[in-house]
Amino acid sequence: MDFSALVLMERDGATGHLIREVGSYSVNEGAIYVTKLYLQDGVVNLFFGTGKDVEDWEFSAIYDLFDVDAFEKLGYNIEEIDSEFNPLWKITFDYEDDHEEIRAILNELCTIINECISKVLEDIKDKESEYI
Repeated sequence: MDFSALVLMERDGATGHLIREVGSYSVNEGAIYVTKLYLQDGVVNLFFGTGKDVEDWEFSAIYDLFDVDAFEKLGYNIEEIDSEFNPLWKITFDYEDDHEEIRAILNELCTIINECISKVLEDIKDKESEYI
């Protein structure tokens, strides 16, 4: 599936309901891994995964080998969400009321996500025996 845009919605902190569209941003192909995107209390929350179902051993291997430093060294907060069936990460950053700034951030994140997911899926090949 080809993505051309991500839509940022504002979420009410008390109810969890989406209350308005904040903006639509043209993005690159890394957006295919984005599963959820919303603004809450001035913070953008972006969730992304592997884009596929993984086996049990792959779940552990992906978390072990995924490069969270690629995000942290650029100042992004990233956390593993290991309560889901497949690996999932959450990135948060402060919202800026500048459409181009948010578009640039989302594109930077999509590029890094694409690179890191591609790399980790390649890195875990032939590692099944280490995780069973």
